[in-house]
Amino acid sequence: TSGSCPPALGTRESTTSSHTTPSPPPPAPGSSPSGGDREPPALRCGREASAGGEKRARRAPGSRRAVRLGARGGGARAPRRLSPASSSWRCPFRASRSGSCQAPGPRRCRRRRRRRRRRGLPAPPSRPPRKWTASPGNRCARRRGRSARRARRSSAASAASQSCTPCPNSKISANIFRTLPPSDNPDFDPEEDEPTLEASWPHIQLVYEFFLRFLESPDFQPSIAKRYIDQKFVQQLLELFDSEDPRERDFLKTVLHRIYGKFLGLRAFIRKQINNIFLRFIYETEHFNGVAELLEILGSIINGFALPLKAEHKQFLMKVLIPMHTAKGLALFHAQLAYCVVQFLEKDTTLTEPVIRGLLKFWPKTCSQKEVMFLGEIEEILDVIEPTQFKKIEEPLFKQISKCVSSSHFQVAERALYFWNNEYILSLIEENIDKILPIMFGSLYKISKEHWNPTIVALVYNVLKTLMEMNGKLFDDLTSSYKAERQREKKKELEREELWKKLEELKLKKALEKQNSAYNMHSILSNTNDG
Repeated sequence: TSGSCPPALGTRESTTSSHTTPSPPPPAPGSSPSGGDREPPALRCGREASAGGEKRARRAPGSRRAVRLGARGGGARAPRRLSPASSSWRCPFRASRSGSCQAPGPRRCRRRRRRRRRRGLPAPPSRPPRKWTASPGNRCARRRGRSARRARRSSAASAASQSCTPCPNSKISANIFRTLPPSDNPDFDPEEDEPTLEASWPHIQLVYEFFLRFLESPDFQPSIAKRYIDQKFVQQLLELFDSEDPRERDFLKTVLHRIYGKFLGLRAFIRKQINNIFLRFIYETEHFNGVAELLEILGSIINGFALPLKAEHKQFLMKVLIPMHTAKGLALFHAQLAYCVVQFLEKDTTLTEPVIRGLLKFWPKTCSQKEVMFLGEIEEILDVIEPTQFKKIEEPLFKQISKCVSSSHFQVAERALYFWNNEYILSLIEENIDKILPIMFGSLYKISKEHWNPTIVALVYNVLKTLMEMNGKLFDDLTSSYKAERQREKKKELEREELWKKLEELKLKKALEKQNSAYNMHSILSNTNDG
């Protein structure tokens, strides 16, 4: 009727059993007949929210709700979307009519990552995302998303800010920091046996690549990242250098070098921890898989030391690097170790004398392979030595070289004789020929007459010829004195042999006398018994 009022807020209109449509109320004054008298959306949504048993999903066109709204609004349909303040607001990301609200693929992925991060779980292996199709109206948004993804891939870590730095750090920590398993072979020999490769390397490699691109990003801010890449992080990183997988050690080497270059506050700590690892390797365990990689990092670090060198750097050279030459597996890292030593000597030439004396102190006595490596390192040192420093060590050094030339192992003798193929070493020898030639002449002359290997004999002849050209008069004097000495030695040898012969004769004579006396005593006793 015309005097009836609209239903109160929170009540439901009663309908007849035949579902007849009630007559619409008369239009209000000043309203248009085209449906301007419809109920406001906020009022309508509030009434729907108070009805606890009614679904909030959009009704089908033929439902009671649609009929009621059509009757109330003069046959016009309700708007498709309501205000977010209303309880019947339909989420634009709704996947179905069941009322469940689902975010698109990227948002769901972010939620999953947040949940896994809260639980402390490692990131799952990458898999193709669920296909999400947008409506034609969102094509522009999809194009913008593709452009943004391309920009992120090109910069690799363009959002390295305070809000996003913890996420990569936690992901890296959860995926690469782990307790390394014990070796499958307790008697593992790196020179003979194949290393045990990491089973999950395809996944770990992605984490290392991501971390490297994160560190190398132009937007990376060490001032923010230092809150997360701290001493504990570096300590765990250094422990992973003991991995048997060379691929992982290679990535760790690059990562640690980048961290050392970007985080100035961690440099002293990194050097100290490497020092501790080397000392434990030398004096305790004698086993660490990543010595070569750490020495390679140290080589670049030493190259950047400022002059004059600090006392701690010199102590590291004499107390750590020089004693490392005594390790059993020297062949695995000797090239990197020799490079570090030479870098120190290029920085400070006054360290040459203590370094060479330290090498002579630890010179191998029974291992020919290590002796060859020592000779190679000595040659590298002589390439950068100053003439004034050479005069301080020439005597003990060439005494050891003379012993190496006289070695019965042809590789040791050959490596020592190759010193005379180095032009700079030849110039140093020529400047100090008066002291070096008397030390070397005896061994060279003896080898030229007695060595079993013809290659060594040929090399010795070339060396003698070179020395004779440097100082012929001294060479002749040494030749005559050596021959006279050899004559005296032969004479002493003959006298020694004659003395031994006399001693043998005297011993034989005493033995005969003792035997005769025993025979006489036996005969006397036998005669006495017969009487």
